[in-house]
Amino acid sequence: MTAARNFDAELDAVNAAAELPPDEALPLLRKALNHRSNLIVSRAAKHAGGLHLTVLTEVLAEAFYRFMPAAGNPAKTDPQCWAKNEIGKALAAFGHQDVELFLAGMRHHQPEPTWGGPSDSAGPLRGACALALVQCREISSSTLLRHLAPLFRDEELPVRVNAARAVEQIGSDAAALMLRLRAELGSDAPELIGACIGGVLRLDGESALPWVAGFLALGDDLSAEAAFVLAEHRSPQAVALLQTAHDATFNRDFRATLLTAIASTRLPEATDWLLQRVLSGAQDAKLAAQALCDAQPPPEIAEQLRTHGFPCSGR
Repeated sequence: MTAARNFDAELDAVNAAAELPPDEALPLLRKALNHRSNLIVSRAAKHAGGLHLTVLTEVLAEAFYRFMPAAGNPAKTDPQCWAKNEIGKALAAFGHQDVELFLAGMRHHQPEPTWGGPSDSAGPLRGACALALVQCREISSSTLLRHLAPLFRDEELPVRVNAARAVEQIGSDAAALMLRLRAELGSDAPELIGACIGGVLRLDGESALPWVAGFLALGDDLSAEAAFVLAEHRSPQAVALLQTAHDATFNRDFRATLLTAIASTRLPEATDWLLQRVLSGAQDAKLAAQALCDAQPPPEIAEQLRTHGFPCSGR
């Protein structure tokens, strides 16, 4: 009972440090980062990051390695990767340049027992370290791509998505080509392929619009991802491609998705086109009106929708 009370008191002290001025919180967090409890270390790392106490960088790195396999059984010393996850986030926020630390985090797997069988708790750590690695200045873009490529076959979808985001952040022609290749291969969750095609569009710009539009053809979940990638580009060219796809499909659900994507651009060309469908009584006028309402149109558009029987609050 005494040990439990002591632990609770230590945890409360660490949590309270977040409300202190940085110079007062510093000694408390430094001590907490050397604690054996992964929960206390994780809270201390989170608060160190929030207070931007870069002076604790070395202590954070030491704590990170203390919970890695070389120092024992991480599933027992750091269940759920609580400590390593928060340390990794803090070091990334500090712009830490230790390539080997982030590579160690990227490669770490931590199977832990669950009711459905062993589950890997280190996925968030791998994804966070992948993104952090990109900001390390001493590593070349080609070497980064070699390190990131294996993450595209990681068993955890969020890790694969973060790998795509990390590749995009490299920003090179080779990075864009890698994302194109992964998207063309398909055979994965639409969320990942969507991250890849979105990365290509952001890197290559307007020239990639027709390529992205090619993913609209099937009218499936991946096509829906591609529709919103185009919508995020917020250009008349993207709106035109979405309109063309809408007119070419007979899939009612996909037509509704395309209307929503078009409306989300909030461009005049998109709003006018959707409103015309409502006013002309097109077959999908109700869907077009709903898409406009969901996009919170300006008062004058909302008023026209109300006049035609589609109540809409607008902005």
